[in-house]
Amino acid sequence: MSTIDFTKTPVTDLYGSNSFSNAVMRERLPKNIYREIRAVQGGEKELTLEVAEVVAAVMRDWAISRGASHYTHWFHPLTGLTAEKHDSFISPTGEGKVIMEFSGKELIKGEPDASSFPSGGLRATFEARGYTAWDVTSPAFLKQDPTGTTLCIPTAFISYYGQALDKKVPLLKSIDTLGRQAIRVLRALGNETSKRVFTTVGPEQEYFLVDREYYDRRPDLILTGRTVFGALPAKGQEMEDHYFGAIKEKVAGFMRELNTELWKVGIPAKTQHNEVAPNQFEIAPVYANSSAAVDANQLVMETLRSVARRHGMEALLHEKPFAGINGSGKHNNWSMATDDGINLFDPGENPESNARFLLFAAAVVEAVDRYALLLRSSVATSANDHRLGANEAPPAIVSIFFGGPLTEIFENIAEGKNGGKTNSAGEIKLGVTSLPALPKDVSDRNRTSPFAFTGNKFEFRMVGSSQSVATPNTYLNVAVAQVLQEFADRLEKAPGKNEAIQAIIKESYAKHRKVVFNGNGYTDEWVREAERRGLPNVKNAVDALTVLIRSETIALFENHKVFTKEESESRYHIYLEKYSKQINIEAGVTIDLARRYIFPAATSYAGSLAESAASLAAVGANNTPQAKRVKRIADLAAELYDETAKLESALGEAQDIEDPFAQAKSYFENVRPAMDSVRQKGDALEKLVSKEAWPLPDYGEMLFKL
Repeated sequence: MSTIDFTKTPVTDLYGSNSFSNAVMRERLPKNIYREIRAVQGGEKELTLEVAEVVAAVMRDWAISRGASHYTHWFHPLTGLTAEKHDSFISPTGEGKVIMEFSGKELIKGEPDASSFPSGGLRATFEARGYTAWDVTSPAFLKQDPTGTTLCIPTAFISYYGQALDKKVPLLKSIDTLGRQAIRVLRALGNETSKRVFTTVGPEQEYFLVDREYYDRRPDLILTGRTVFGALPAKGQEMEDHYFGAIKEKVAGFMRELNTELWKVGIPAKTQHNEVAPNQFEIAPVYANSSAAVDANQLVMETLRSVARRHGMEALLHEKPFAGINGSGKHNNWSMATDDGINLFDPGENPESNARFLLFAAAVVEAVDRYALLLRSSVATSANDHRLGANEAPPAIVSIFFGGPLTEIFENIAEGKNGGKTNSAGEIKLGVTSLPALPKDVSDRNRTSPFAFTGNKFEFRMVGSSQSVATPNTYLNVAVAQVLQEFADRLEKAPGKNEAIQAIIKESYAKHRKVVFNGNGYTDEWVREAERRGLPNVKNAVDALTVLIRSETIALFENHKVFTKEESESRYHIYLEKYSKQINIEAGVTIDLARRYIFPAATSYAGSLAESAASLAAVGANNTPQAKRVKRIADLAAELYDETAKLESALGEAQDIEDPFAQAKSYFENVRPAMDSVRQKGDALEKLVSKEAWPLPDYGEMLFKL
């Protein structure tokens, strides 16, 4: 556990101590080399081997001085997790000695075995060569644990033939294409100073903590991350007394160490609190550039698990670890900024910034409407199917929230009216274009919206808690880039820019305002209203993923050079396969627990009750409560046995299907309902069998004891 005394070691000294950040490079690199690296980060130059050699030597010395003996190219394969292959710095001298070496070539390029990572048919199993390439936009960092210290270098991962085998390459490409189109729009608006536009992300991470003792006694948690059996306790979350409540001492100790470990690697963890469900929590960082933020969130998830174990707990990142209890999401706070400090979603205080904001906000509305199915597919997983549409998460319907004042402003523009509700007197005019002044807080907040404007950013709330945020941000970037490209084409050809700006905002919003919804997204009324508006409501991941192989989706990604046709199709197959594998494991665990844990416990307990009932009957006490209870348990145990056999049959049929979509569909339509039926019988038995005889820790223990 961490023993940092912040009265002796200020956070300002601790922060970033294990990160090879720009600040460290500015301090340690020669000035000309540092300028070269900054130019590479800004997309102005390509990295040369000569520059890499200098950086590698300095990075090596810095890492070794902090105890590192190995380095690794740290990357994001399509498993959704991170991967690393460790190499030591040592190099034999031939005299029985070693020296510590790390070359520029080793920094910028690695060669892990790529044969065992998902490729979705991009390569044959026997084709093993793959390459990792240094991502200069995300800082290297040191990973420390009781076994030692390793230098981790964030990298992209590609095949021998250049196909993206990871989540980082498409993300970086999407950032570039969005930046190019945004700069075109800014130039048309008269901005000649900004050189680059990039996206920023701040993912809020939700998670559960359970006592390690209970976790170790739950095979379902160990193998799947969620409980496939479990009856609700007498008290769940209905009292709402956990949300923002006082943090328990044990949890507070965990959070202090978690913050310490994150701060060391330069992750600006800022907010932490109790969430809605018992033993559910949230941690939120300050936003950073998207590439670094994606890496940081993967580190947050890793660190949550490792620190929790050191405190005798387990961190659960599954979207729905407890049925009937609030699930966990990851709120993806997304924005766009320029290299000279302009937030493109900041309404500002003058006509020029108002026009810019309204134009870029209109682009997001159009993108969310046109590419709603693509955004829905970006969060399509078997785990998130348990959460989306439940009563604590956004619905599966993709809509956007603006709030009353901002919506009224856009509605007035769409209807050809001037002004709207403002916080200042009079009207602001930009040339011949009448645009209203915007209030400082242009909206309230709406926790039921999947995609909400929150002041100077958009919050994509559908992302699952266990997901990498790379894919949702990649798809979002491409969708907005396409709309901005079309806006830029019009603006560059328009003889009158002011008239064109007003026309674009008016026409775009008028056509796509059906996706704007400011009400309660959890209601049945909204489902009916969304259907009336023609908004898609794709309720399961299997159907959601089909958009990835539509011709228009493939063309979109090809247009922006983010995915080739083959790369798009590969991801479709990988995600379907992952869906099927996850449910296959869950079904197997359900069968195992039903047969080897619950059925024996229930029948044994019924047997002991039967003996007691027989003794009472011998003295004339017939039709006793014990006898009734024995019969009910026996009946449920028989039903559990039968439902388990049905599940096993459905599972076998799904396993025999070769077509990936048909197989995933079978898991969704046949296996999952069969699992639910088995669970229903098992949970009913849990309420009848004594606690001492029940083989698994119950919800009351896992949710309320730490």
